[in-house]
Amino acid sequence: MTGFLRDRLRSVGFALAGLAFVLRTQHNAWVHLMAAAVVVILGFFVGLDRADWLWIVTAIALVWFAEVMNTGFEYLCDVVQPGFSDVVRKAKDIAAGAVLITSVYAVIVAALTFGPHLSG
Repeated sequence: MTGFLRDRLRSVGFALAGLAFVLRTQHNAWVHLMAAAVVVILGFFVGLDRADWLWIVTAIALVWFAEVMNTGFEYLCDVVQPGFSDVVRKAKDIAAGAVLITSVYAVIVAALTFGPHLSG
């Protein structure tokens, strides 16, 4: 195995360790995981087409991206400022707002995608 390939595999390992950390420590990550699982199962059940799947997968990926970045941001803030800081609290709230925005977007995408399939 070349050094390049070995380094890439190590990078993937670090990324997977980060995702595992998020799942071990963040309650909301489990909520997002369960919601994504329900949506994917429902998508197979109603027979979503390719275009619908693109919207659903994009919404899931955006929520996960925001959740993972928010967790990283929170941990970085805790290292930089271990004690209470109103400025850090505001920064964390703003990062959490990104998760909220993507979650609301995902709910809207799900409603628009599944509405026609479930309304009859």
